[in-house]
Amino acid sequence: MTKTLKFTDLPLDPRLQRAIDDLGFPHCTPIQAEVLRFTLSGHDAIGRAQTGTGKTAAFLITLINDLLKTPPAEDRFLGEARALCLAPTRELALQIAKDAEALCKYSGLRIVTLVGGMDYDKQRSQLQRDFTDIIVATPGRLLDFAGQGELYLDQIEVLVIDEADRLLDMGFIPDIKRIVRMCPPKSHRQTLLFSATFNRDVLNLAQQWQFEPLRVEIAPEQVTTDRVEQVIYIVSAEKKYQLLYNLIKQENVERMMVFANRRDQVRRLADLLKSNHISCDVLSGEVPQEKRVKTLERFREGKIQVLVATDVAGRGIHIDGVSHVVNFTLPEQTDDYVHRIGRTGRAGATGKSISFACEDDAFLIPALEQAIGKKLSLLHPSEELLAAV
Repeated sequence: MTKTLKFTDLPLDPRLQRAIDDLGFPHCTPIQAEVLRFTLSGHDAIGRAQTGTGKTAAFLITLINDLLKTPPAEDRFLGEARALCLAPTRELALQIAKDAEALCKYSGLRIVTLVGGMDYDKQRSQLQRDFTDIIVATPGRLLDFAGQGELYLDQIEVLVIDEADRLLDMGFIPDIKRIVRMCPPKSHRQTLLFSATFNRDVLNLAQQWQFEPLRVEIAPEQVTTDRVEQVIYIVSAEKKYQLLYNLIKQENVERMMVFANRRDQVRRLADLLKSNHISCDVLSGEVPQEKRVKTLERFREGKIQVLVATDVAGRGIHIDGVSHVVNFTLPEQTDDYVHRIGRTGRAGATGKSISFACEDDAFLIPALEQAIGKKLSLLHPSEELLAAV
């Protein structure tokens, strides 16, 4: 029943329903169906779901409907937000804000995005221009504005913490704790927490920050769609680069994302590709935020053919038209594999995921197959694909 739940079956404000109709989404995804029946009546929720399952819309629909249902206080001040969405990276925050704008098309709710690496004064003027309903932010920049007295969180009605596991990995938890303390107590706000994994640390945070939350888990295999062809090439470590180069040259590559596990691997790969006249750039945690956004724009516009990324930097990237994903090194976490291949085959398009497995990481394959619920094709590359560069 839940898989065929229609948005029209839910008690949504007509202005929000109209925006959902415009986006062409008649039915809820599994996580939306599970979450919305409870969160629309005010319950807290902790959701385990990958990017691409519709979790962003699930929490945005919840908070937008809540704000439309409850009129704002008459004596509110500039800088007093009513809802807050926290994300680990600027790219993800910008994507959430973009989705929120589409859903707020007819509601008159005002969204302000506060992220590092972008014009501080411009963001401050947006806060000062009019009342703010929804703040979408990364933790550091949010604390900057709160510290300057430009932003107040004591009237927050809905708090969303997205990708909690990544916030933990990136060392943001002390900042998040400071932010949560600025909000009303957990019994006086609705708190929605999403994570790709439910490890002990994430569940501990949920216990601290949430009030009797509903727990929802959507299995990762929902994400590895049939639209993505998945193959693994068995190749020696020293032949991996030759295989990558020849694939770029021989496959019909429009936009390719290449994932590696470490920053030094990403840097070295990009240098080799550039030396062989392949248009490419790097996305990793050591790249300044401003450069990351410019790189993504160039990739989106087709000015870069290949983007070489680490998992932390690649998370939350929603770019249509990525034809190929290459796992130059297999990820140690199965969730990261599911996330990586979700970068292709988006918006109804088909895509191809190609993984390289050598003697160092082939032992990871059974766990990947178990996570996605099917066997992967193991191939030996042709002599042509291993030709010297």
